[in-house]
Amino acid sequence: MIRRREDAEQAASVEAAPETEGRGMAEQGGEVTIVGQGAKLEGTVVSAGSLRIDGQVKGQINAEGDVMLSPQSQVEADIHAQNVVVAGRFKGKIDVKGRAEIARGGRVDGDVTSKTLVVEEGAVFQGQSNMDQQSSAAAPVAKTVPAAPEAEGAKA
Repeated sequence: MIRRREDAEQAASVEAAPETEGRGMAEQGGEVTIVGQGAKLEGTVVSAGSLRIDGQVKGQINAEGDVMLSPQSQVEADIHAQNVVVAGRFKGKIDVKGRAEIARGGRVDGDVTSKTLVVEEGAVFQGQSNMDQQSSAAAPVAKTVPAAPEAEGAKA
């Protein structure tokens, strides 16, 4: 009987592992605040960790960790976080330091600022994307190149 229990526990842990991998970034460790499916919040939501939204939020979302909008979520807000995964409906502005992902079935109507943007097949993105890495790398080059010819013109 002991062997069977151990076998059952091992099988359960093996079965649980793929489920954990399939979850969004907001659930990959640390604290996760959950806004339940029946919840409707209006105002500013602040989370010291990650945040998963299953319900409706209107206003502003500030998370020190990741934000995951589940397939049943409806959010109209400005989001500031580390990373974001949108699997539901979102309208507003997303500003993340890392990765913004629109999952299959997700919809984003608004602007996204991130280092990486992933739009999966079956997702909808209506708005503008600003990639932080490219804009910050291009800005110094644009300022440096015109400055050199002006300096040479002044000497001549």
